[in-house]
Amino acid sequence: MVDGPSGRMLELLSLLQSGRTWTGPELAERLGASARTLRRDVDRLRGLGYPVESARGPGGSYRLVAGRAMPPLLLTDAEAVAAVVGLRLASGAAVADSADAAGNALTKLEQVLPSRLRHRAEAVSSATEAVARTPAAPDLHTLELLATAAHARNHVRFTYTDRADRSGPRRVEPYRQVLLGRRWYLLGWDRDRRDWRTFRLDRMSGLDAQPTTFAPRELPSADPVSFVQDSTRFPISRHRGAVLFSAPVERVSERLTAEAGSLEAVDADTCRFVTAADSWEWIAVTVAMVGVAYTVEGPPELADFTRDIARRMARAAPD
Repeated sequence: MVDGPSGRMLELLSLLQSGRTWTGPELAERLGASARTLRRDVDRLRGLGYPVESARGPGGSYRLVAGRAMPPLLLTDAEAVAAVVGLRLASGAAVADSADAAGNALTKLEQVLPSRLRHRAEAVSSATEAVARTPAAPDLHTLELLATAAHARNHVRFTYTDRADRSGPRRVEPYRQVLLGRRWYLLGWDRDRRDWRTFRLDRMSGLDAQPTTFAPRELPSADPVSFVQDSTRFPISRHRGAVLFSAPVERVSERLTAEAGSLEAVDADTCRFVTAADSWEWIAVTVAMVGVAYTVEGPPELADFTRDIARRMARAAPD
């Protein structure tokens, strides 16, 4: 039996927030209260803004449903710690607007966090590092609009600037958004080119969701992330970079931090890395940091950036 009306209300709210449907007798037994008291407590929760839905029948049933406003939430100790840690990581994210929202939510939660939980959350956060490497992240509105369109199967239109700096209108069926390494991508069906394409979100402008809908297609891969990572899928072949490492694939794979591209063994002592890069300079630095001898096989842009970086490093550390 729960002591006092306040404790009983909190226990009732905790039970309802589990997401399941409870019968009246079940809740009354868990709370140690009568059916009449239970109905009164449910009415109090409704008065506080919690949308509790009830159904008639033997003993009745109750469940918490989505409402028009965001009511206060009751979290367990573990849920509160997880929320604080997650919000701290999100507040450092590279998505515009979402970082501010996460920071504001974190401030509100930390203000009411008991000391025992604050110490647990700080312990996890202090021992965790998260680095956001996206230098040109889309705003939160873009992510939400594309996600909503993909969920509702609505066509989208936007102007897109490709790797050759050519801009033009695109009509796309959106399916998945993928955060890959340093960039956000949209996986979608290009209606004019009648093929699957990946689009960098920071290269979109004039994004507009259309009222028309489309029948879902079978995705080109069971794993959308792998599809985006697969450099052979990128339509402009000259923008694939190739590097031959003079080391076994096992050794290179442990040190290579690039998240896009393919790394395959050539023989027991060499392996080749192929990637469709968003920044040749970034790839030039990334492969150099592997710490083994390598040869840039192409394209000329990657070789030029590699030579330029080598000259700058030599000037920075003269004999």
